[in-house]
Amino acid sequence: MSKTAILEIDGKKYEFPVVKGSENEVAIDISTLRSVTGGVTTIDAGFKNTSSCKSAITFLDGEKGILRYRGYAIEELAEKADFLEVSYLLIFGELPTKAQNDKFHRDIQKQSLVDTDVKKILDGFPKTAHPMGVVSALTSALTAFNAKSVNVDSEEEMYDAVVKILAKLPVLASWAYRKEEGLPLEYGDSSLGYVENFLKMMFDLPNEEYKSNPVIVEALDKLLILHADHEQNCSTSTVRVAGSSHAGLFASISAGISALWGPLHGGANQAVIEMLEAIKEDGGGYEKYIEKAKDKNDPFRLMGFGHRVYKNFDPRAKIIKVAADEVLADLGIEDPVLDIARGLADVALNDEYFKSRNLYPNVDFYSGIIYRALGIPIPMFTVMFAIGRLPGWIAQWREMRLNKEPIGRPRQVYVGATERPFVDVEKR
Repeated sequence: MSKTAILEIDGKKYEFPVVKGSENEVAIDISTLRSVTGGVTTIDAGFKNTSSCKSAITFLDGEKGILRYRGYAIEELAEKADFLEVSYLLIFGELPTKAQNDKFHRDIQKQSLVDTDVKKILDGFPKTAHPMGVVSALTSALTAFNAKSVNVDSEEEMYDAVVKILAKLPVLASWAYRKEEGLPLEYGDSSLGYVENFLKMMFDLPNEEYKSNPVIVEALDKLLILHADHEQNCSTSTVRVAGSSHAGLFASISAGISALWGPLHGGANQAVIEMLEAIKEDGGGYEKYIEKAKDKNDPFRLMGFGHRVYKNFDPRAKIIKVAADEVLADLGIEDPVLDIARGLADVALNDEYFKSRNLYPNVDFYSGIIYRALGIPIPMFTVMFAIGRLPGWIAQWREMRLNKEPIGRPRQVYVGATERPFVDVEKR
C-alpha cells in the first residue's frame, strides 16, 4: 500500500501521509492540509469520515459486529469481569491484579460520601426537573468541592480523581431519582459491591428492609459493562473536546452527560419504551406495526432495531438479551408492554425481511426492557447509561491529556453574505 495519498486541486498535487492502525484501519493525515494549500479545508458534516484522534482504548468494527476494550472481546469481559474491573482496564490500560482490584473497590467505597452542601444545590431543583439535567449540574458542582486541578502526569492525583468521580456519580444519580420520587436521600452501604450498592441507594425504602436480587445485580453489571465505552461517539467526543481546553475532569464529564441527554444519543432506550407504550395504547397488536415497518411509504420506524454503526448484529445485544430474559423470568412480571417487546423481538429475529436487512434488536432495545422491568422511570434511563459510560469518558479524557492533544477547533466553510456597507437605521 502506498504510504502517501495525493490530492490534486486546480492542477496542483499535494501529498499526505497515510496512517495505519493496529487493526489495519487506514486514515489520511491531513493535519497540514490548510497550511500547505494556502487555506483549503475539508468538509465532513457530523465528522462521519474524520478520525479526530489516535486512541488505544476501544476498537469497533461495525461491519463485522466486533467490539473490544483494550483488545479484550466484549463477550469475554461481560462473562468473566465485573464493571469495576472493566473500568480499571479502560482507564489504566490493563486488567487489575487481585491487589489492585481490591484496593480499587475499597478506595471507591471510601470516597462515596458526597459533601452535604451538594444537597443544598439539589434542593434548588424542582421535583419535576429532568434527572439528566440534575446529574449534569451536580457533577459540574463537584468541581467546587475539588478545586485543585488534576495533574494528569501524576499517577496518584489521576487515580484519586478517578476514584472520586466513580464513587460519587452513582450517589448523585440516586439522589436525582429519589428527589423525583419524594424519597429520603441515601448514602448506601460501603460493605456492598458497586452495582449492588447503587441499587440499594436507588430502591431502599425507609420502612422496609432492602433485599438484594443477584439476578438483577448481575444483569445491571453486564449492562454497565456493555455501555462502558463505544469509541468516538457524540458524548465521548464532547468530553475530549471540552478537556482539550484543559477543562477539569468533572467539568468535562458534565459536558459529556449533557451531550448524552440528547434523544439521538442516549435517549434511544427511552424511545423504545415510548414506542411500545404507543403500540399498547393502540390495542397491543404489534403485528400491525411489523407491517408498517416493512412499508417503505410508511413513516413508522421500529425503535431499538438496527444500529447506525453495526451493519450486522450488535454484539452487545446478544449478551444483554440473555440477561433480559433472566430478569423477566426471575421477576415474573406481567406487563403488556414487555409482552409486546417479546413479540417484536421474536419476529425480528426470525422474519426474513428483518434478517436480510440486519434489523435486529440492539442493546438499547434490551436495556429499555430491563429498566422497565426494574421499575426505573423513563427519565432515568439515560442516567443509567451515563453511569455505564463514565469509565469510558474518564479513559478518553485521560488519554487525550496524556497525548497532549491540541485544543479542539474545527474549521468551517462560510456561506453567508460577503462584505457589505452598514446602513443607518433611518434608511433601512
